[in-house]
Amino acid sequence: MTDNKPVNARPDSDEIDLGKLFKMIRNGFRAVFRSFLRFFLYLKHNFVILAILVFAGFAIGLALKFVISDEMKTEVIVKPNFDSKDYLYNVVEEIEANLKAKDTIFFMEMGIVVAELETLRIEIEQIQEERYKEMDFEGDLKYLAVLQNFKEDSFVLDAVKTEIQKKNNLHHRITFFYKNVLAGRAASLKLMKYIENNLYFNELKEVYNQNARLKVQRNKELIGQIDNLIKGYTENMLKTGNTSQNTLTLDTENGLDITGLLALKNSLVSDTERKKLELVEQEEVVHIINYGKNQIVRTPLYAQGITVIPAMLLTFFFIYAFIRYLNKKALEIEKS
Repeated sequence: MTDNKPVNARPDSDEIDLGKLFKMIRNGFRAVFRSFLRFFLYLKHNFVILAILVFAGFAIGLALKFVISDEMKTEVIVKPNFDSKDYLYNVVEEIEANLKAKDTIFFMEMGIVVAELETLRIEIEQIQEERYKEMDFEGDLKYLAVLQNFKEDSFVLDAVKTEIQKKNNLHHRITFFYKNVLAGRAASLKLMKYIENNLYFNELKEVYNQNARLKVQRNKELIGQIDNLIKGYTENMLKTGNTSQNTLTLDTENGLDITGLLALKNSLVSDTERKKLELVEQEEVVHIINYGKNQIVRTPLYAQGITVIPAMLLTFFFIYAFIRYLNKKALEIEKS
């Protein structure tokens, strides 16, 4: 006689009571809902206090906004000439140091209102132009290879010098910060005049510009001579009816290369245009590209008192209420 053993028998601990599981979930939702109701009742009971705090915070924020004036700024885009970049940054650092030290004598000599020094600030930064962020080195090498064929000509040296200056003398932004619009604007103009007034670079500027003007005049004379030679060549071709040759014989020994003359004329014209552009750009030691207008310094919303002060008052109130709750529970435990 064999024993009858139950098949697939499981211990009671392994069985899952779905009813208990659903009951636990239901109780959890009820606890969350009760907590939400308690918080709602708390806000309801303290609604008047919370409303007073919010309105008081907004009132204080608006009052501060009207009492404390907005900070203004003027941005000046400049380009240093004659390798004066280091000088530009040094003189800005000098002005900044005197502002921090409240050196009134330094600024009174420039005619700047001493009372404006409390809010006046100055900053400088380089403007990295997009066309120089990713430099085409392969294109630069090809350009230099072409110029190598004309290395004996003086205009090539000027062309290379111009390209180097374009990539080294980038634009810079000088920013003046102040609160008094009229006095701050006047102070920025006087400080820019002080920055531009450097004896060494002013003398260097005069020499550069004088050489450029002489070069333009000399180029014009050479271009006139070339035009006369080409005119004579054309008249001679019309007289002789010879259109098959590329040179004009002036005597029995020397010939005139018209192709070379035209190439030389083009190079002289390009050099003249470059020198005229330099005369315009190098009129000042620190060339001002743009002198901006008065601007309001924008501050983020969270940094404005109209939103920060109400949030601070509510935070302090909730912290105070939480401490009171902890103290109440601690007293109940102590009594029990």
